[in-house]
Amino acid sequence: MESSDSRTAGGAGGGLTRWLPLVVIAGLMVLVFAMGWHKLLSFKTIGLNYDVMKAFIAKNLLAAVALYILAYIAVVSLSLPGGLVMTLTGGLLFGWQLGAPATVVGATIGATIIFLIAKTSFGEGLAAKAGPWIGKLKDGFKENALSYLLFLRLVPAFPFVVVNLAPALLGVPLRTYMIGTFFGMMPGTTAFSIAGAGLGSVVEAQNVAYKACLAKNPSAGDAFCPYTIDTSKLVTTELLIAFAALGFVALIPVAVKKWSNRNAAA
Repeated sequence: MESSDSRTAGGAGGGLTRWLPLVVIAGLMVLVFAMGWHKLLSFKTIGLNYDVMKAFIAKNLLAAVALYILAYIAVVSLSLPGGLVMTLTGGLLFGWQLGAPATVVGATIGATIIFLIAKTSFGEGLAAKAGPWIGKLKDGFKENALSYLLFLRLVPAFPFVVVNLAPALLGVPLRTYMIGTFFGMMPGTTAFSIAGAGLGSVVEAQNVAYKACLAKNPSAGDAFCPYTIDTSKLVTTELLIAFAALGFVALIPVAVKKWSNRNAAA
């Protein structure tokens, strides 16, 4: 018979294994924010290094794509701000044809890491304590997990981090989560990658203006010589309507299932 000491040791070891991934991710997040590395995810950083990065990509395309995917995995798995900047940068540096799929792959892997950590560390038991937003999502996932996940990826009704975590807490299978995440993010990622691909001339013009301002005012800082690239016009009403339409298309299977169930009951 197993002794109480061995059971205690086994439980302690299991608990450590369960919480270790979460501790590692939390530690990395603290380190990134403490060092200020998250501030590097800006158009100023990308813009001022644009020529250097393009030259590196021209000579090391595969390595550059791999580094970009790894960076995107880190941004998503650590829930860092700057996802839009990264997506636009992918289109800017690689063109949308290569930038969009690389972004989708990186974002899917990063989101899957969050999913697995949440499922391992928290488990479904946390769903009852997670607040009212879980209740709003629970019914949707019960009807058709894949369709509802596609809808949430296409229509930004909830924060990106919430959509990453909720399926893990509500028992969505890993395969369903990965498929829904990959295909659900593809339309929006492609749209913003195309927009990023057209920012090359804007970045070059801003670099010239910024450097000219600093040359005239050597002691001036960003307050006097701001580096700004206006991305507000990229998110248009037409684009949001298109995403909403795609989201409602994703919910068609859910509506059909409800209609069939009602007819069957009748």
